[in-house]
Amino acid sequence: MGFSFANSWVLLFLLIIPLLVYFYKLYWRKRKEAALKFSALSIVKSATNKNRRGVWIRAHLPFLIFTIIIALIVVGLADPMIPLKTAKEGVNVVLAIDDSGSMQATDYQPTRLESAKDAAEILIRSLKPKDNVGIVIFESGATTACYLTPFKDKAIRKLKGIEQKTGRTAIGDGLSLAIDMATSIPNKKKVVILLSDGVNNAGVVSPQEAVQFARASKMQVYTVGLGSDQPAIIGYDLFGNPQYAELDEETLKTIAVETGGKYYKSVDKRTLDEIYANIG
Repeated sequence: MGFSFANSWVLLFLLIIPLLVYFYKLYWRKRKEAALKFSALSIVKSATNKNRRGVWIRAHLPFLIFTIIIALIVVGLADPMIPLKTAKEGVNVVLAIDDSGSMQATDYQPTRLESAKDAAEILIRSLKPKDNVGIVIFESGATTACYLTPFKDKAIRKLKGIEQKTGRTAIGDGLSLAIDMATSIPNKKKVVILLSDGVNNAGVVSPQEAVQFARASKMQVYTVGLGSDQPAIIGYDLFGNPQYAELDEETLKTIAVETGGKYYKSVDKRTLDEIYANIG
């Protein structure tokens, strides 16, 4: 069972601890020298020989506690994750959320992205206690917003922290990362739920390649389309021409059908029950 950290760079702050120890030793050395100047040497030796261990503990315990607290805070901020290699129950559910520029369209109020986050929260709150949930976000590329965890409140906090981006849409990249995450804990069942407007125009991995990866991993992908039937204006170029965001339902439907999943146009509390019933 190995550890990994979502924010591993934070662990660099652990380097503060050796510095604290160095200055603490320096402080005590000077304090001891000062005490010897004003005390009879025989008295000092006599006092230090009596219950030496107890004196040492009382003198240094506050610093030890302080150092441990600092270390725990740093490790906590690094967001440690423990892969549950022996986990066999429950379902691994990974949400792949599109936060690209087209998701700022307001045909879904207040925006497509906020609607996707609302739908994702409904799904997370519908999960069972033994289920694990993870979140992947993608625009021009894909990244992890929340590693697989059984702690639903943590996932919801990460979900609410997702911000609107302005890049293009790399569905294949996002889907591939989500599939990889879903298989990282060997549960009996696993599923990816993709929330997007479906228009792929960026990335290294194509949607079809991601579908092949899903099929090779025996992964069902359920897709949720965000967007109206008509193109939505998301802004204007330098010449005043409107820029549109569309909904590509065909891509989303193809991904779902070819992986044994299903396409949804909306999400409610019964959606996850239906998905669970169909997981192979």
